[in-house]
Amino acid sequence: MTTETRSPFVWDYNISESEFRAMLDGKLTRGRLGQDWAAIRLLEYGQYPEIIRLLGYRRLLAGWPSWRSHIRSESRRRGFDFLAAWLPQHHPELLNR
Repeated sequence: MTTETRSPFVWDYNISESEFRAMLDGKLTRGRLGQDWAAIRLLEYGQYPEIIRLLGYRRLLAGWPSWRSHIRSESRRRGFDFLAAWLPQHHPELLNR
């Protein structure tokens, strides 16, 4: 019997890594837990490289306006606000990935 690893972003839920990724991709919903919830959890608790790896720049910038108000950390909001303004001007090529 194989035990799938739990996502570090959902330590307080019984959700596996693959289920979390499916939620993040919009392929799985559990009650109120769906794509937006998964993205917000990732943005709140993930490290920057992991956020970019799982969301990518394009999805992050596209979803940021609706996710922003749900991020509790002011410093995270400021950081992603900066990224959302800076990236299209200085590295628009990264938005094509």
